[in-house]
Amino acid sequence: MLDELTNTPEADGNRFDATVLVAEHQAGVWRYLRAIGCDPSLADDLTQETFVAVLRRPFQDFSHASTASYLRRVAFHLLVTLRRREDRVAVTDDMEVLDSHWVRWAGADSSGNEVADALTDCFSRLSPRAQQSLRLRFSENASREKIAEELGISEHGAKNLMQRAKTQLKLCLDEKRIVTTRDKDTPESK
Repeated sequence: MLDELTNTPEADGNRFDATVLVAEHQAGVWRYLRAIGCDPSLADDLTQETFVAVLRRPFQDFSHASTASYLRRVAFHLLVTLRRREDRVAVTDDMEVLDSHWVRWAGADSSGNEVADALTDCFSRLSPRAQQSLRLRFSENASREKIAEELGISEHGAKNLMQRAKTQLKLCLDEKRIVTTRDKDTPESK
């Protein structure tokens, strides 16, 4: 299907390569959908539907940021439409607030790659026990009781360990964001 949509004419008569559009924005759309509550399978489906919907009409790629914002908006509306069909509550009615939170979280590249890389680096700086506690909690959905048992500590100790680890991650990410922002604002980087 993508072959049919490749080299689609833009509104002004120029042509663009749909495969490039998908390659540059697919991860960002998928992460956005995950961030607003989609499970991985639904995020896969809605990401694909987003690009199909966008590429079926004339499309003009003004800038990376505006295209990313437009794709998020289309993905959001596809999710809302799906939830309404299923008689489930929509994620939020205020798309602008949701979008501003995503942009603040995802950073300049809008795909979330920079934040994912920073999170991986910050996670590697945690102690092995802290890493294990967070993996158990967020990857395996383990209870605090199970985490305490695995680590040989009390439930209260597991709670404190995870709170400290999350605080360290937040501080590390905040520090990286400040450094990244400062680096991008220096005259040498322009």
